Amino acid sequence: MTPRTSRIRRLTFALAACAALIAACSGSDSSGSSGAPPKIEPAKTVGNGEGELNLIAWAGYAEDGSNDPKIDWVHPFTEKTGCKVNVKLGNTSDEMVQLMRSGQYDGVSASGDATLRLIYAGDVAPVNTDLVPNYATISSFLKDKPWNSVGGQMYGIPHGWGANLLMYNTDVVKGAPDSWGAVFPGAPEFKGKVTAYDSPIYIADAALYLSKTKPELGIKDPYSLTSDQLNAAVDLLTQQKGNVGEYWSDYTKEVQAFETGTSVIGTTWQVIANTIGSDNKVQVNTVLPKEGSTGWSDTWMVSSKAAHPNCMYKWMDWITSPEVNAQVAEYFGEAPAQTKSCALTSDKSFCDIYHATDEKYAAQLHYWTTPQTKCVDGSGDNCTSYDEWVTKWQQMKG
Repeated sequence: MTPRTSRIRRLTFALAACAALIAACSGSDSSGSSGAPPKIEPAKTVGNGEGELNLIAWAGYAEDGSNDPKIDWVHPFTEKTGCKVNVKLGNTSDEMVQLMRSGQYDGVSASGDATLRLIYAGDVAPVNTDLVPNYATISSFLKDKPWNSVGGQMYGIPHGWGANLLMYNTDVVKGAPDSWGAVFPGAPEFKGKVTAYDSPIYIADAALYLSKTKPELGIKDPYSLTSDQLNAAVDLLTQQKGNVGEYWSDYTKEVQAFETGTSVIGTTWQVIANTIGSDNKVQVNTVLPKEGSTGWSDTWMVSSKAAHPNCMYKWMDWITSPEVNAQVAEYFGEAPAQTKSCALTSDKSFCDIYHATDEKYAAQLHYWTTPQTKCVDGSGDNCTSYDEWVTKWQQMKG
């Protein structure tokens, strides 16, 4: 096992947490809002640090050397700012939302399914990006997006992102598939060896495919589905279920499934393919299908009740600085948000592998966003909420 593979293996919890983040649900939290977020003024200045900072973060996002003495961007931050960092690991987005509502934390590394819940509930404050110097060189395609802004106002600082890709065993799956049709419903010849992401948000993958192959359904955004469109996506997933051998949420299970041959084709992350490839047990390839893909983008957000807002602003600038964002991205296995990080990664091909600054590539992704009754694409108020997605997903899986 190479040092790189070993490091990725140690991040099992981190990536399993990200895989599980969409699977959680929380009643009215996910139903959206028909109005505007509460009026909260963003900070106007950043003063001296308050001496402490309480964060909620995904494992692997705020390393302090305890997991690997060489991986520590917390203590250097404390030395520079005087802000002692206390980190509470979040296992799911739902847990992060509930923790933020306690008012005990200054900030969170929220994913796209949590951000709108936090914004509309008034749990996070708008961010004055002028007070975060490193924001200027963050990839433009991560700014002012539906999952991290409302009405042109940013509610956080982008941290990192990734695509949900199609992966296949090149020794078994011939013909280099370039469409999600290989698995929707597809792949009857690989019945029982198809793998799919185990989460209600996977409905968006089916909806995206239908938006390209059945335009008569009128699907414009995979997270803005009417009842009929939601039913169509779930029907497609029901057909696919007959070929699926395993639904994965822990990324190591997909690694094992491909390495043992129990899975040969399905949805994946690039870091999973890299892990399989580094072990040299099987040969796999990944592709961003012609229909595009879903993806994820994480955002550092400031609590509206932050006791240490100055330290939080300093942290957001620190964690998105070129050197530190490069370290986080490589350690975790994601594209850095900071464009200047690509020159500082230890693996000089890292940003090419993850398409970190490839705007055309990123434009093909539909990043995870919480489905709401108020359609997130602005098309109306007749969309289905995440609660409805959860119910449909559970019914489909049985």
